[in-house]
Amino acid sequence: MRTKQYSVKVCEMTLTNEDEFISFFEVNYILFKDHLIVINGELTKRVEDYLNQKELKFLVNVILPKGQGRIALDKQMQEQKKQHEIEQQQIEEELSKLSHKLENNLKVRDTLVRSGQELNIDGDLLLLNRVNSGATIIINGNLIITQIVEGAIRCNGNFMMIKASPKANIVFNDIEVDNASLNERLNKVEFINNKIVITPVLKETNWVS
Repeated sequence: MRTKQYSVKVCEMTLTNEDEFISFFEVNYILFKDHLIVINGELTKRVEDYLNQKELKFLVNVILPKGQGRIALDKQMQEQKKQHEIEQQQIEEELSKLSHKLENNLKVRDTLVRSGQELNIDGDLLLLNRVNSGATIIINGNLIITQIVEGAIRCNGNFMMIKASPKANIVFNDIEVDNASLNERLNKVEFINNKIVITPVLKETNWVS
């Protein structure tokens, strides 16, 4: 039996600020281009696109056991990539189902809502980015946010599609939504027969080795 043992250079970072993260790698790219980047925190689309553009290998929110070989790491990376692709497909399918309902003066925004910002929307909103802690969105219509929400949401529409962190404060039709029921996953939140109904958008995937 032949075996090989690999030494993998790992750079572990906590992602709390997109600009700082990207600036760090812009300056230090040469030093870390051959490393495996382990990211703790929420991977934003902007950072993910940047890492892919730079062809950097990365994992998100994983604990690497000591002595883990390259084959095991590669397998874990492939599984994570496959899971991400499945999740993206599920999100696109749900967006397609809800798109016909977004007719009320629809606004589309793809920029980050930063801490201290307050958006007042008269109509529907499709937000393709995250809502930072300390930011607020007040909206009379329906709301879809594809990235993590850490700030405050005040929505009076018929539905939301949202993923909220424990920091978030979500009020839907004047009723505060318990973050525990959102479970930090992408959920569809609807107002049906004077009742709030929460349905997970992403289905859990079980990997068979």
